[in-house]
Amino acid sequence: MESTSEMVAFPLLLTPIESNYRVCTIPYRFPSDNPRKPTPTELQWIDLFYNSIPSFKKRAESDTTVADAPAKAQKFAQRYSEILEDLKKDPESHGGPPDCILLCRLREQVLRELGFRDIFKKVKDEENAKAISLFEDVVCLNDAIEDGTKRLENLVKGIFAGNIFDLGSAQLAEVFSRDGMSFLASCQNLVSRPWVIDDLDTFKVKWSKKSWKKAVIFVDNSGADIILGILPFARELLRRGTQVVLAANDLPSINDVTYPELIEIISKLKDGTGKLAGIDTSNLLIANSGNDLPVIDLTSVSQELAYLSSDADLVVLEGMGRAIETNLYAQFKCDSLKIGMVKHPEVAQFLGGRLYDCVFKYNEVLS
Repeated sequence: MESTSEMVAFPLLLTPIESNYRVCTIPYRFPSDNPRKPTPTELQWIDLFYNSIPSFKKRAESDTTVADAPAKAQKFAQRYSEILEDLKKDPESHGGPPDCILLCRLREQVLRELGFRDIFKKVKDEENAKAISLFEDVVCLNDAIEDGTKRLENLVKGIFAGNIFDLGSAQLAEVFSRDGMSFLASCQNLVSRPWVIDDLDTFKVKWSKKSWKKAVIFVDNSGADIILGILPFARELLRRGTQVVLAANDLPSINDVTYPELIEIISKLKDGTGKLAGIDTSNLLIANSGNDLPVIDLTSVSQELAYLSSDADLVVLEGMGRAIETNLYAQFKCDSLKIGMVKHPEVAQFLGGRLYDCVFKYNEVLS
């Protein structure tokens, strides 16, 4: 028997995958670049990851599940800094040249080797509890909007507002630790449309005319993101008769929600009859994506997710890591939606947009 943990390609990627899929959106280097010399883009991104070290170190220091956490957190900061310095000297060290997947993977490896499993666990639990207490109110506000396309627009704004809770962004981690984040204020303070990629009007027309039989949603962060952003949207799809598969990370990474955490969140939100604020959830499935990073390479997902996704006709990737930094240009055999907020100046610069701009990219596949 093959091992059940063997990873496979996501079945809805356009084939042949080799010529149609490139996981990282922003090219850090081109074939003509000197392999021994870092490119300006590589240096820019290495610095971005370098700037995240203090906030990761701070979280690691206060991880009560790890013995000698402060000393090990110091070791993490030192080791990861050294790796980044190595990559600046020789882009081909540490399995390079670097891209956003490698830079995330190396950071996770250093943390895990030192015994840190989930340094954001405490803040995730706190944010989940807060968001769970607000869920009914958010859903009621949405349900009160009678016009279906206006309700959709409100749900989409909720996804963006929730997606702000991202401790992988050094600036947002700073704002968050200072005064937290209000979901409703975030909804009202989104940058004005048109967004940097804005297919919302097209999607609204499709939404009013078309219903999908099965949607796979790759979810992102804990707290407001999953609970007040994605779940009200998923609930609306369920209400319209769409089967919904929520794909969450296997292992913890930054403040991303994991598969076990998502199961627990949904069990807390359901009422005694198993409904989600009055909507039947028998068509709601939770899948383990097999992923362990805040970004995702769709050539490597769990067999469980591949099996559940094979007959889907809508793929939704949410969050800056999955929908923008990786997979913005991914092509699928079915309709797809990439939705996320731009939280790094480097991404804003690449897209030609503003910091905290929004990406809403819809591709329809004409069958």
